[in-house]
Amino acid sequence: MLGDIWTVFWRDWVVLRRRLTKYVLSRMVSPLMFLIAFGWGLGRSIDVGTGSYLDFLVPGLLAMNSMNISFMSIIPVHSERVYHKSLEEYLIAPIRPNAFVIGKIAGAVLRGMISSAIIIALSYLFGAHFAITPLFLFVLALNCMIFAEIGFLAAMYISSYEEMSQVNLYVLLPMSFLCGTFFATAALPDPMRYFVELLPLTHTSHLLRSLGTAGDFSPLSFVVVIAYAVLGIAAGTWKFRRLTD
Repeated sequence: MLGDIWTVFWRDWVVLRRRLTKYVLSRMVSPLMFLIAFGWGLGRSIDVGTGSYLDFLVPGLLAMNSMNISFMSIIPVHSERVYHKSLEEYLIAPIRPNAFVIGKIAGAVLRGMISSAIIIALSYLFGAHFAITPLFLFVLALNCMIFAEIGFLAAMYISSYEEMSQVNLYVLLPMSFLCGTFFATAALPDPMRYFVELLPLTHTSHLLRSLGTAGDFSPLSFVVVIAYAVLGIAAGTWKFRRLTD
């Protein structure tokens, strides 16, 4: 099982390694814009009560960025299934279906964590203050895992590239702005706040912000994030197995 997972993951790592320099440089552009525009620009006029707005922004930026990168990193599975028809090579290969799913998700998590490391380094250069702990990194990896799983499920169900872009429009984009990334969810009207607090990115943002500053966290948010990760891997494995029936 571990060998099968490693085989799938290693293939994605070899592809990434060949493009690593370009990947790192491209992942620096968007965070720089957010840190300059919101951290230095708009952020200097915003009072968040404790600390600077930059300190408030960075955990939310990490949550949002890891969501987008992990989701987009697994989009090639959609092309392999719909356009290139190369997914059949994995279906007939002597590897377990759940190993393929876990290996692909692990590759997306790696890309998400590399992108997050870039943001952490840049945010320290901009003067942000927050602590990086093992639990902080674990929550960040769980967030990458959740949205890689969502991307995998979308790749299994959606039949065209145009429809795949709609997932980004209707799912990822609203979460990017509403789930505690740029402002506290308490500022939202109650009906919207109740809905937003059901979403995984909200709990990741809360966890990263609390772990990075006070060092404590909400056990409920932690359980919710783990539950999303477990359900996602189970759903992805189930759907991929259906392709082999």
